[in-house]
Amino acid sequence: MTISMYEASVPVFSARLKALSNVLNIAEQNALDRKIDPQVFLTSRLAPDMY
Repeated sequence: MTISMYEASVPVFSARLKALSNVLNIAEQNALDRKIDPQVFLTSRLAPDMY
């Protein structure tokens, strides 16, 4: 039995992207609940040269 790279990788990537989407939705809701512009989180850095 052979398995293609597509069959081995796409379902995993798809599941992880859905999980990431859920995390981002929760983070956005948390920012809105705390009355913080969500864009602040996207532009925050721990170090000046961190992009």
